Amino acid sequence: MSKEGKVNKITIPVTLEMKRRGEKITMLTAYDYCTAALLDEAGVDIMLVGDSLGMVILGYDSTLPVTMEDMIHHIRPVSRAAKRAMVIGDMPFMSYQVSVEEAVRNAGRFLQEADAHGVKLEGGREVAETVRRITSAGIPVMGHVGLTPQSVHKFGGYKVQGRGDMAAKKIMEDSKILEEAGAFSIVLESVPAGLAEEITKSLEIPTIGIGAGVNCDGQVLVVNDMLGMFEKFTPKFVKKYANLSNVMKEAVKQYLDEVKAEVFPGEEHSFL
Repeated sequence: MSKEGKVNKITIPVTLEMKRRGEKITMLTAYDYCTAALLDEAGVDIMLVGDSLGMVILGYDSTLPVTMEDMIHHIRPVSRAAKRAMVIGDMPFMSYQVSVEEAVRNAGRFLQEADAHGVKLEGGREVAETVRRITSAGIPVMGHVGLTPQSVHKFGGYKVQGRGDMAAKKIMEDSKILEEAGAFSIVLESVPAGLAEEITKSLEIPTIGIGAGVNCDGQVLVVNDMLGMFEKFTPKFVKKYANLSNVMKEAVKQYLDEVKAEVFPGEEHSFL
Protein backbone atom coordinates (compact mmCIF):
# COMPACT_ATOMS: atom_id res chain seq x y z
CA MET A 1 0.00 0.00 0.00
CA SER A 2 1.14 3.54 -0.69
CA LYS A 3 1.14 6.32 1.90
CA GLU A 4 -2.18 7.49 0.45
CA GLY A 5 -3.70 4.06 1.08
CA LYS A 6 -3.82 3.16 -2.61
CA VAL A 7 -2.79 -0.24 -3.90
CA ASN A 8 0.57 -0.11 -5.69
CA LYS A 9 -0.12 -1.96 -8.93
CA ILE A 10 2.59 -4.19 -10.35
CA THR A 11 3.36 -3.01 -13.86
CA ILE A 12 6.11 -3.74 -16.38
CA PRO A 13 8.15 -0.66 -15.33
CA VAL A 14 7.82 -1.83 -11.72
CA THR A 15 9.23 -5.28 -12.57
CA LEU A 16 12.14 -3.70 -14.48
CA GLU A 17 12.91 -1.51 -11.46
CA MET A 18 12.71 -4.58 -9.18
CA LYS A 19 15.37 -6.27 -11.32
CA ARG A 20 17.60 -3.18 -11.26
CA ARG A 21 17.51 -2.96 -7.46
CA GLY A 22 17.80 -6.73 -6.93
CA GLU A 23 14.32 -7.26 -5.46
CA LYS A 24 12.98 -10.72 -6.26
CA ILE A 25 9.74 -11.00 -8.26
CA THR A 26 7.15 -13.51 -7.04
CA MET A 27 4.81 -15.31 -9.42
CA LEU A 28 2.25 -18.07 -8.82
CA THR A 29 -0.41 -19.60 -11.02
CA ALA A 30 -4.09 -18.91 -10.37
CA TYR A 31 -7.17 -20.26 -12.11
CA ASP A 32 -10.19 -19.03 -10.13
CA TYR A 33 -11.49 -15.96 -8.29
CA CYS A 34 -11.17 -17.22 -4.70
CA THR A 35 -7.59 -18.41 -5.07
CA ALA A 36 -6.56 -15.31 -7.01
CA ALA A 37 -8.05 -13.01 -4.38
CA LEU A 38 -6.07 -14.76 -1.64
CA LEU A 39 -2.83 -14.62 -3.64
CA ASP A 40 -3.37 -10.96 -4.44
CA GLU A 41 -4.05 -10.09 -0.80
CA ALA A 42 -0.96 -12.05 0.27
CA GLY A 43 1.16 -9.87 -2.02
CA VAL A 44 2.04 -12.03 -5.04
CA ASP A 45 3.52 -9.79 -7.75
CA ILE A 46 2.36 -11.68 -10.84
CA MET A 47 -0.45 -14.20 -11.24
CA LEU A 48 -0.03 -16.49 -14.22
CA VAL A 49 -3.14 -18.16 -15.57
CA GLY A 50 -1.12 -21.03 -16.95
CA ASP A 51 -2.12 -23.64 -19.47
CA SER A 52 -1.06 -25.94 -16.62
CA LEU A 53 -4.78 -25.70 -15.78
CA GLY A 54 -5.12 -28.49 -18.31
CA MET A 55 -3.58 -30.89 -15.80
CA VAL A 56 -4.37 -29.46 -12.36
CA ILE A 57 -7.90 -28.17 -13.11
CA LEU A 58 -9.23 -30.03 -16.17
CA GLY A 59 -7.56 -33.40 -15.58
CA TYR A 60 -5.68 -33.79 -18.87
CA ASP A 61 -2.31 -35.56 -19.07
CA SER A 62 -0.62 -32.53 -20.66
CA THR A 63 -1.23 -28.89 -21.56
CA LEU A 64 -1.85 -29.70 -25.24
CA PRO A 65 -5.69 -30.05 -25.17
CA VAL A 66 -6.21 -26.61 -23.57
CA THR A 67 -8.12 -24.17 -25.81
CA MET A 68 -8.42 -20.42 -26.09
CA GLU A 69 -11.92 -20.67 -24.62
CA ASP A 70 -10.55 -22.59 -21.60
CA MET A 71 -7.92 -19.92 -21.03
CA ILE A 72 -10.25 -16.94 -21.38
CA HIS A 73 -12.80 -18.60 -19.07
CA HIS A 74 -10.19 -18.90 -16.31
CA ILE A 75 -8.39 -15.59 -16.87
CA ARG A 76 -11.59 -13.58 -16.40
CA PRO A 77 -12.14 -14.39 -12.69
CA VAL A 78 -8.44 -14.00 -11.91
CA SER A 79 -8.44 -10.55 -13.49
CA ARG A 80 -11.50 -9.59 -11.44
CA ALA A 81 -9.68 -10.62 -8.26
CA ALA A 82 -6.42 -8.82 -9.03
CA LYS A 83 -6.13 -5.46 -7.28
CA ARG A 84 -2.34 -5.30 -7.10
CA ALA A 85 -0.88 -8.23 -9.07
CA MET A 86 -0.16 -8.28 -12.77
CA VAL A 87 -2.20 -10.97 -14.59
CA ILE A 88 -0.55 -12.89 -17.42
CA GLY A 89 -2.36 -15.46 -19.58
CA ASP A 90 -0.67 -18.43 -21.23
CA MET A 91 -1.33 -18.67 -24.95
CA PRO A 92 -2.36 -22.32 -25.46
CA PHE A 93 -1.03 -24.78 -28.00
CA MET A 94 -1.82 -23.82 -31.61
CA SER A 95 -3.12 -20.36 -30.66
CA TYR A 96 0.03 -18.66 -31.98
CA GLN A 97 1.82 -21.23 -34.16
CA VAL A 98 -0.38 -21.14 -37.29
CA SER A 99 0.27 -17.55 -38.34
CA VAL A 100 1.47 -14.26 -36.91
CA GLU A 101 -1.88 -12.66 -37.70
CA GLU A 102 -3.78 -15.31 -35.76
CA ALA A 103 -1.33 -15.01 -32.88
CA VAL A 104 -1.89 -11.25 -32.62
CA ARG A 105 -5.65 -11.73 -32.78
CA ASN A 106 -5.63 -14.38 -30.05
CA ALA A 107 -3.29 -12.39 -27.83
CA GLY A 108 -5.61 -9.42 -28.19
CA ARG A 109 -8.54 -11.53 -27.00
CA PHE A 110 -6.76 -12.11 -23.68
CA LEU A 111 -6.67 -8.37 -23.04
CA GLN A 112 -9.98 -7.43 -24.65
CA GLU A 113 -12.18 -10.29 -23.42
CA ALA A 114 -10.43 -11.38 -20.20
CA ASP A 115 -8.77 -8.15 -18.98
CA ALA A 116 -5.31 -9.74 -18.74
CA HIS A 117 -2.29 -7.44 -18.59
CA GLY A 118 -0.15 -9.52 -20.93
CA VAL A 119 0.40 -12.93 -22.51
CA LYS A 120 3.04 -15.65 -22.27
CA LEU A 121 4.11 -17.87 -25.13
CA GLU A 122 6.69 -20.60 -25.44
CA GLY A 123 9.71 -20.73 -27.72
CA GLY A 124 12.80 -18.84 -28.76
CA ARG A 125 13.97 -17.63 -32.16
CA GLU A 126 11.14 -19.47 -33.92
CA VAL A 127 8.56 -17.18 -32.28
CA ALA A 128 10.63 -13.97 -32.38
CA GLU A 129 8.63 -12.40 -35.21
CA THR A 130 5.39 -13.34 -33.46
CA VAL A 131 6.60 -11.68 -30.25
CA ARG A 132 7.64 -8.61 -32.23
CA ARG A 133 4.24 -8.28 -33.89
CA ILE A 134 2.27 -8.89 -30.68
CA THR A 135 4.27 -6.29 -28.76
CA SER A 136 3.96 -3.88 -31.70
CA ALA A 137 0.20 -4.17 -31.23
CA GLY A 138 0.62 -2.92 -27.66
CA ILE A 139 0.29 -6.32 -25.99
CA PRO A 140 2.99 -7.17 -23.42
CA VAL A 141 4.68 -10.54 -23.94
CA MET A 142 6.44 -12.80 -21.43
CA GLY A 143 8.74 -15.30 -23.10
CA HIS A 144 9.38 -18.90 -22.03
CA VAL A 145 12.48 -20.95 -22.88
CA GLY A 146 14.15 -24.12 -21.63
CA LEU A 147 11.61 -26.84 -21.00
CA THR A 148 8.53 -25.69 -22.88
CA PRO A 149 5.67 -28.08 -21.96
CA GLN A 150 3.82 -27.60 -25.24
CA SER A 151 6.84 -29.25 -26.92
CA VAL A 152 6.88 -32.22 -24.52
CA HIS A 153 6.67 -34.78 -27.34
CA LYS A 154 9.63 -33.20 -29.16
CA PHE A 155 11.70 -33.33 -25.96
CA GLY A 156 10.63 -36.89 -25.19
CA GLY A 157 9.27 -35.96 -21.78
CA TYR A 158 9.69 -33.32 -19.08
CA LYS A 159 13.50 -33.21 -19.11
CA VAL A 160 16.08 -30.62 -18.09
CA GLN A 161 17.14 -28.49 -21.07
CA GLY A 162 20.41 -26.66 -21.76
CA ARG A 163 22.91 -29.29 -20.69
CA GLY A 164 25.93 -29.28 -22.94
CA ASP A 165 27.61 -26.34 -24.66
CA MET A 166 25.47 -26.29 -27.81
CA ALA A 167 22.17 -26.60 -25.94
CA ALA A 168 23.17 -23.93 -23.43
CA LYS A 169 24.30 -21.61 -26.23
CA LYS A 170 20.95 -21.96 -27.98
CA ILE A 171 18.94 -21.10 -24.85
CA MET A 172 21.21 -18.14 -24.17
CA GLU A 173 20.79 -16.89 -27.75
CA ASP A 174 17.03 -17.48 -27.69
CA SER A 175 16.73 -15.40 -24.53
CA LYS A 176 18.59 -12.49 -26.12
CA ILE A 177 16.49 -12.80 -29.29
CA LEU A 178 13.26 -12.65 -27.25
CA GLU A 179 14.49 -9.57 -25.40
CA GLU A 180 15.35 -7.88 -28.70
CA ALA A 181 11.91 -8.84 -30.06
CA GLY A 182 10.24 -6.93 -27.21
CA ALA A 183 9.52 -9.48 -24.47
CA PHE A 184 9.29 -7.77 -21.06
CA SER A 185 10.44 -10.86 -19.14
CA ILE A 186 11.33 -14.51 -19.73
CA VAL A 187 10.48 -17.70 -17.87
CA LEU A 188 13.44 -20.08 -17.62
CA GLU A 189 12.13 -23.58 -16.97
CA SER A 190 14.20 -26.63 -16.01
CA VAL A 191 17.59 -25.30 -17.04
CA PRO A 192 20.84 -25.70 -15.09
CA ALA A 193 21.20 -23.07 -12.36
CA GLY A 194 24.54 -21.81 -13.69
CA LEU A 195 23.09 -21.23 -17.16
CA ALA A 196 20.05 -19.45 -15.70
CA GLU A 197 22.34 -17.17 -13.70
CA GLU A 198 24.38 -16.36 -16.80
CA ILE A 199 21.24 -15.57 -18.82
CA THR A 200 19.85 -13.42 -16.00
CA LYS A 201 23.03 -11.34 -15.86
CA SER A 202 23.07 -10.89 -19.64
CA LEU A 203 19.51 -9.52 -19.95
CA GLU A 204 18.04 -6.12 -19.13
CA ILE A 205 14.61 -7.71 -18.62
CA PRO A 206 13.71 -9.96 -15.65
CA THR A 207 13.99 -13.72 -15.69
CA ILE A 208 11.48 -15.85 -13.79
CA GLY A 209 12.79 -19.26 -12.81
CA ILE A 210 11.04 -22.57 -12.35
CA GLY A 211 13.56 -25.30 -11.71
CA ALA A 212 16.31 -22.86 -12.71
CA GLY A 213 18.06 -22.04 -9.45
CA VAL A 214 17.99 -19.13 -7.03
CA ASN A 215 19.76 -16.52 -9.15
CA CYS A 216 16.87 -15.70 -11.50
CA ASP A 217 15.17 -12.34 -10.92
CA GLY A 218 12.04 -14.11 -9.70
CA GLN A 219 10.41 -17.48 -9.17
CA VAL A 220 7.17 -19.14 -10.22
CA LEU A 221 5.39 -22.31 -9.10
CA VAL A 222 2.05 -23.91 -9.85
CA VAL A 223 -0.06 -22.98 -6.83
CA ASN A 224 -1.67 -26.43 -6.64
CA ASP A 225 1.82 -27.96 -6.38
CA MET A 226 3.21 -25.65 -3.71
CA LEU A 227 0.05 -25.97 -1.59
CA GLY A 228 0.05 -29.76 -1.85
CA MET A 229 -3.28 -30.00 -3.66
CA PHE A 230 -2.14 -31.92 -6.77
CA GLU A 231 -1.03 -35.47 -6.00
CA LYS A 232 -0.61 -37.01 -9.46
CA PHE A 233 3.10 -36.12 -9.57
CA THR A 234 5.47 -33.60 -7.99
CA PRO A 235 8.35 -32.13 -10.05
CA LYS A 236 11.79 -32.04 -8.39
CA PHE A 237 11.78 -28.22 -8.32
CA VAL A 238 8.55 -27.97 -6.27
CA LYS A 239 8.65 -27.17 -2.57
CA LYS A 240 5.39 -27.96 -0.80
CA TYR A 241 4.61 -25.15 1.63
CA ALA A 242 1.44 -26.90 2.82
CA ASN A 243 -0.37 -30.20 2.38
CA LEU A 244 -3.91 -29.04 1.70
CA SER A 245 -4.94 -32.30 0.10
CA ASN A 246 -4.78 -34.01 3.51
CA VAL A 247 -6.55 -31.10 5.21
CA MET A 248 -9.34 -31.17 2.63
CA LYS A 249 -9.78 -34.95 2.78
CA GLU A 250 -9.93 -34.92 6.57
CA ALA A 251 -12.50 -32.11 6.54
CA VAL A 252 -14.65 -33.98 4.00
CA LYS A 253 -14.43 -37.22 6.02
CA GLN A 254 -15.52 -35.38 9.17
CA TYR A 255 -18.45 -33.87 7.25
CA LEU A 256 -19.49 -37.30 5.95
CA ASP A 257 -19.29 -38.82 9.42
CA GLU A 258 -21.32 -36.01 10.99
CA VAL A 259 -24.03 -36.15 8.34
CA LYS A 260 -24.41 -39.91 8.69
CA ALA A 261 -24.46 -39.65 12.50
CA GLU A 262 -26.96 -36.75 12.35
CA VAL A 263 -24.52 -34.50 14.20
CA PHE A 264 -24.66 -31.97 11.34
CA PRO A 265 -26.63 -29.85 10.93
CA GLY A 266 -26.99 -28.99 14.59
CA GLU A 267 -29.45 -26.57 16.13
CA GLU A 268 -27.04 -23.68 15.56
CA HIS A 269 -27.06 -24.42 11.82
CA SER A 270 -30.84 -24.74 11.53
CA PHE A 271 -33.71 -22.26 11.31
CA LEU A 272 -36.24 -22.66 14.15
